[in-house]
Amino acid sequence: MMRPFDTPAPDLDGKTILVTGGTGSYGEKFAETVLQRYKPAKLIIYSRDEQKQYEMEQRLPIAQHECLRYFIGDVRDIARLKMAMRGVDYVVHAAALKIVPTAEYNPFECINTNVIGAQNVVTAAIEANVKRVVNVSTDKAVNPINLYGASKLAAEKIMTAANSLSGKGGTRFATVRYGNVIGSRGSVVPLFRRLLDEGVEELPITDERMTRFWITLQQGVNFVLSCLSQMQGGEVFVPKIPSMNIMDLVRAMSPEVKTRTIGVRPGEKLHELLLIEEESRHARELDDRYVVLPEHISYDASAFGGETPSAGFVYASDNNVEWLDQEALRGLL
Repeated sequence: MMRPFDTPAPDLDGKTILVTGGTGSYGEKFAETVLQRYKPAKLIIYSRDEQKQYEMEQRLPIAQHECLRYFIGDVRDIARLKMAMRGVDYVVHAAALKIVPTAEYNPFECINTNVIGAQNVVTAAIEANVKRVVNVSTDKAVNPINLYGASKLAAEKIMTAANSLSGKGGTRFATVRYGNVIGSRGSVVPLFRRLLDEGVEELPITDERMTRFWITLQQGVNFVLSCLSQMQGGEVFVPKIPSMNIMDLVRAMSPEVKTRTIGVRPGEKLHELLLIEEESRHARELDDRYVVLPEHISYDASAFGGETPSAGFVYASDNNVEWLDQEALRGLL
């Protein structure tokens, strides 16, 4: 089941929104969605790659969308962040170094962007009196076995703790955590599609047993927008999304192609987690999501309603009750 995550979002008409990593797959879809649904005062695309900004501006030109601002900057640069956040109401923090092997080989570069960058976003947002900040995280932050996941776990903790730093009535911070994004630049789907277009006879897979959670870009954007509305501060929001086995993904893309097993790469899991037992004890289960409530700050747990998951509950891609079959994935692709 692919849920729309269409819980009402805050009214963004007349508001100023900034998205870090705004030229990535997620940032661009977020911008397109906001421009379609709202009339913001400003929508600031904050990223460090001038070429990607130039290319995005060809697709979303300022001449057609006067609220757009293409702002060159790095989340590592706190002075630039502070300048960009002046007058901003909402921030979506999507900037990150995300390629697992790259992070393993360049660990402190990953720390600089994913951890120190997250702290810089917090500091700049509090000083600018931003209303709400949503941090975009990943299933790899749960029981991490690679540096990328560990850095995103640290960013989650930074965002939750920031609610204590900002004080009563100050900036509110929350995190959304979800799985692989179908068709994003970092997913396996574009790789497989490129190889198939090149006429390869075999697709490389890590392990036939491998499973992953899947979400579409539009679902991810809808989910973040809905969490902007729901959040009180300190939560980790986890969507209910389906799993898929890697072999079903291959067959959905090409029923006849052969596969070649290359083995699990360093820092890679057979199955991913979105919620562990220790978190489920202080979580709420709603119709389309789980909400992990903060343990170390004062919080009205009754605000969300819902139920606490059963004792020992773990939300993993191999024990999921919802699965994408080949036909459903073909429709999404």
